[in-house]
Amino acid sequence: MSTRQDAMPTQTLSQVPPGMEDFVVGLIGMGDMGKMYARRLSSAGWRIMACDREEKYDDLIKEFSGNRNIQILRNGHLVARASSYIIYSVEAAAIGRVVAQYGPSTRLGAIVGGQTSCKDPEIKAFEEHLPDDVDIVSCHSLHGPNVDPKGQPLVLIKHRASDESFAKVETVLRCLGSKHVYLTAAEHDRITADTQAVTHAAFLSMGKAWHANTQFPWEGGRYVGGIENVKINLMLRIYAQKWHVYAGLAILNPEAHKQIGQFARSTTELYYLMLEGRRDELRKRVYAAKDKVFGKEGSPKWGGRPLLRGGLLDRFSLGTRREDEEDGKQPPMQNNHLSLLAMVDCWSALGIVPYDHMICSTPLFRLWLGVAEHLFRTPGLLDECLRVGIEDNTFRRDDLQFTIAACGWAECVSLRQFETWRERFAVTQRFFEPRFKGAVEVGNAMIKAVLESDLE
Repeated sequence: MSTRQDAMPTQTLSQVPPGMEDFVVGLIGMGDMGKMYARRLSSAGWRIMACDREEKYDDLIKEFSGNRNIQILRNGHLVARASSYIIYSVEAAAIGRVVAQYGPSTRLGAIVGGQTSCKDPEIKAFEEHLPDDVDIVSCHSLHGPNVDPKGQPLVLIKHRASDESFAKVETVLRCLGSKHVYLTAAEHDRITADTQAVTHAAFLSMGKAWHANTQFPWEGGRYVGGIENVKINLMLRIYAQKWHVYAGLAILNPEAHKQIGQFARSTTELYYLMLEGRRDELRKRVYAAKDKVFGKEGSPKWGGRPLLRGGLLDRFSLGTRREDEEDGKQPPMQNNHLSLLAMVDCWSALGIVPYDHMICSTPLFRLWLGVAEHLFRTPGLLDECLRVGIEDNTFRRDDLQFTIAACGWAECVSLRQFETWRERFAVTQRFFEPRFKGAVEVGNAMIKAVLESDLE
């Protein structure tokens, strides 16, 4: 049984403004994000009617039995008929089917939205299956269910709605404490692809590579240090989630197709340059990507403090340093960081400037961009990385499997193979599953520390 309800802050005073006492929020879909919304909104005083698949009805009744503001119903028809504002909190691949089933039951004059990570199929489903007298205001919290939403980006999409309806949605969601970002559905999909597609592909490929080589990287002496801590913790964090969280964004978002395909090409071409010892060509290509994405030294892009404070990430390791590393006799093993080089090369090839989208970035993206910035902006570190890529064979096997994995994910996305994606994800998830508990706790602490440093 989930304990997240106990962890949520309690509200001693209702945040429901006068005139909205009878406003009912409906939630169709009670997965992790649906439950988070139900708890947060109900603790602020809003009345919630919620449902999931009928076989989950009894378990949901027990789970929320102590919350007088949440009423669990048997199906989406009952939720849609009784609610003033209905949020579809279902996976992107299922949104069309679920809206087709329950959309026609929507209450007259209600407001409807969804919180899928890809808005194109969601908006199409609403336009096709909702009555014409229903307003459409969608949203997307750009963080996971276990991250405090306070200060995190919350995208709001006024697709087909009056100013009054949009104001009501903002009033309801204000209790999350998130930063509201106003976009169209198309803008949302482009930006989420820019900030998430390559990031997810990198970590998914890392997991497949380590799985293929049957290694838990934190148990050896090779993956030690701040950058390695981010790789390991965030890889495990992604594989500890449900497969559809990432599949929907990658497969249903056309912008993501281009990025994941380019990431596979960047990974392959950079790996070939390392494998063939083409030092000058590798350096020229990587430095060109650096200048395009981060700007030349002294340019405006280099202004301000780094995204990550020095030494911050060294505190969050799953493994331990060897004694000779601790006392300084033996430095941590150097890595060529193919995943980071490929990500920056991909952004360069597609003309993406990641800083442009920081206003609606996820904590995971900010961490990964911060690590890339650290690698590319720390004097001498990038050159050492390229030297290792040419001269050192220590990571060749891992790099080979990483390249194979990146191409495999790209092919899966281009063919729109949800079942193949699920199987690829599940087999690696099972491999790492025994280690999730400790890893997720460390990952949560790392993200919390980084988010707190953002506020300083």
